[in-house]
Amino acid sequence: MNLRGLSALMISGTVLLGACNSANAPKEESKTGTDTAAAVTATTAHNYGQTDGQDVLQYTLRNAAGMEVKILNYGGIVTDIIVPDKQGQKANVVLSYDSLSGYQQKGQPYFGALIGRYANRIANAKFKLDGKEYTLAANDHGNTLHGGIKGFDKVIWSAAQSGDSSLQLEYTSKDGEEGYPGTLKATVQYTLTPDNALKIHYTATSDKATPVNLTNHSYFNLSGGKDSTILDQELQLKASRYTPVNDKLIPTGQLQPVKGTMMDFTTPKKVGKDIAAVKGGYDHNFVLDKAAGSLETVATLYDPASGRLMEMSTTEPGVQFYSGNFLDGTLSNTRGGKKYVQHAGLCLEAQHFPNSPNQSDFPTVILKPGETYQQTTVYKFSTK
Repeated sequence: MNLRGLSALMISGTVLLGACNSANAPKEESKTGTDTAAAVTATTAHNYGQTDGQDVLQYTLRNAAGMEVKILNYGGIVTDIIVPDKQGQKANVVLSYDSLSGYQQKGQPYFGALIGRYANRIANAKFKLDGKEYTLAANDHGNTLHGGIKGFDKVIWSAAQSGDSSLQLEYTSKDGEEGYPGTLKATVQYTLTPDNALKIHYTATSDKATPVNLTNHSYFNLSGGKDSTILDQELQLKASRYTPVNDKLIPTGQLQPVKGTMMDFTTPKKVGKDIAAVKGGYDHNFVLDKAAGSLETVATLYDPASGRLMEMSTTEPGVQFYSGNFLDGTLSNTRGGKKYVQHAGLCLEAQHFPNSPNQSDFPTVILKPGETYQQTTVYKFSTK
């Protein structure tokens, strides 16, 4: 099936990856303006260390309901999402470390980070655009993964906090960074809403045509650390199809139905129910059943033991469900010294499809000068 028609994604009349007049795009706020600088106070941000001669700060977002989210300007990393269980006991429901050293250790699997310039994989670390071939870092079995050697997850973003509930991050990726064309200006707004939802809104512009696919790579475990894995937690995905992959996790280009297979999460199912039948575990892109570009609920995750429920909404056409297959208990500096064993957490990464620059039938990921990339994803927490 040809999916080219999905490329014209719309949000409130603004084209996501289509022809968008830059005059209609949101204006960038000053990174050095006195208003934004004054909004950051000692009670909401504190020093988390240094890297490349720059201070790493941790910002705290709070709402009246008592939910807290903590975010670093390094990699835009979400270190904490603190929400109550059905007994009112609060805990952090994302995998995390106790220090910056943890987030910078070799093999750190992108805990909580913003991913770019291109989330997921590009086959053979190459793509062609406007007749020119671009070579990227081959950092994953000959493919490029999550932006390359030093993607958006490993850089300092400029930050401006607005009150208790909102943090804006900005980063400019230079032309040729990690092999990608064009100077890309990216802005990510984290907002903690009164109803216990973390809203992430992404925008980007470029002075040259370039692939863009931004996401967040948080690992969720709704038990808040009481259960060492997510295998007994129940997942539902609004996706009747997925993109099958080869042995290097590159999509074949086909779309296959999930019905009657171990990939079927159209009704709530324990993550561990069929995982043994999936070679290597789940690490697949699911094609969402939703109107193009609309913000719709596409996934739910429920932990029966704690009663915590997470509902995920996104404007994106796909979500990568990753079941923490490569976690093996060897990561150091973990929060509370926990051993993050295989399947200790799962990721639900809102995205365009992997390897889209090399798959003309997938929704386009090419951002052109004068257009504005936009993406919104929301993770809402409650109990039942």
